[in-house]
Amino acid sequence: MNILEVKHVTKQYATHRALNDVSLSVPQGSIYGLLGPNGAGKTSLIRIITQITRADEGEVLFNGEKLASHHIAQIGYLPEERGLYKKMEVGEQLLYFAQLKGLSRADALDKLKIWVEKFEINGWWKKKVEELSKGMQQKIQFIATVLHEPKLIILDEPFSGFDPINAGLITDEILALKAKGSSIIFSTHRMESVEQLCDHIALINQSKKILDGSVQQIREQYRSHTYEVEHTTETIALQHHFELLQTLPTKHQSYVSLIKIPQDALNNALLQQLIPQTSIIRFEEKLPDMQQIFIEVVGKASMVNEVSHSN
Repeated sequence: MNILEVKHVTKQYATHRALNDVSLSVPQGSIYGLLGPNGAGKTSLIRIITQITRADEGEVLFNGEKLASHHIAQIGYLPEERGLYKKMEVGEQLLYFAQLKGLSRADALDKLKIWVEKFEINGWWKKKVEELSKGMQQKIQFIATVLHEPKLIILDEPFSGFDPINAGLITDEILALKAKGSSIIFSTHRMESVEQLCDHIALINQSKKILDGSVQQIREQYRSHTYEVEHTTETIALQHHFELLQTLPTKHQSYVSLIKIPQDALNNALLQQLIPQTSIIRFEEKLPDMQQIFIEVVGKASMVNEVSHSN
């Protein structure tokens, strides 16, 4: 079951095409990474999902229904450019946002007590937003985004302005929201956060979706057949197109070699060559991380685009 389905969405602004026939599906109860360089089209897509703007072509389904105004109350949106009223008191502002999302004042106060204690902001209830640090303002806006317990939460660069401790706090809360059944779209440039949080991703570049799938499937798809082997002898010899990329000493009187094997070879064939020569301490395949995949895919797409424009 998908909480959200985007079908062949196109969006044009004057001479700029922000989205070009983009389709994607967000599984219910998942954390879905929406990735791409600046200006790729991510924010344009988010604005269509949150009904700030409309698509020129295509459609969006929310829980199997065509996206409509009554779905807004079931969506929480944390924009990259924060939107707090700087002259309002923190408590007054949180109550205002909660009531805009349909909560009664009494229900909002009950829920806010939990979040205020969890984020340790009890002493800030009567402070004006402009008196808060950027990180504290981020906490306030995060609470405002999730307080009404939306079915779909959209977080655009949620870690911006946070120190590592508070980033960890928000990470824990995102995972807790997922565990309670929320579906989350997570737009970010931080690839380490993608590795840590996301179940699925879509990569948008120059208005088009160029990659999507589960994080594990994508890492498997871009595997380089490279293995990291920790062993006891300083040198090893390889045959039959097995390529020794490097060997480095460790602090523990051992050595780590990076070895590329032929695409059609089994890792057992590598082990058969190594075992007579050395004692193996560790043996693991080095799957590419999302940062490497992001750079590779975006780079290839940019090269193809340059070639097509030059012809």
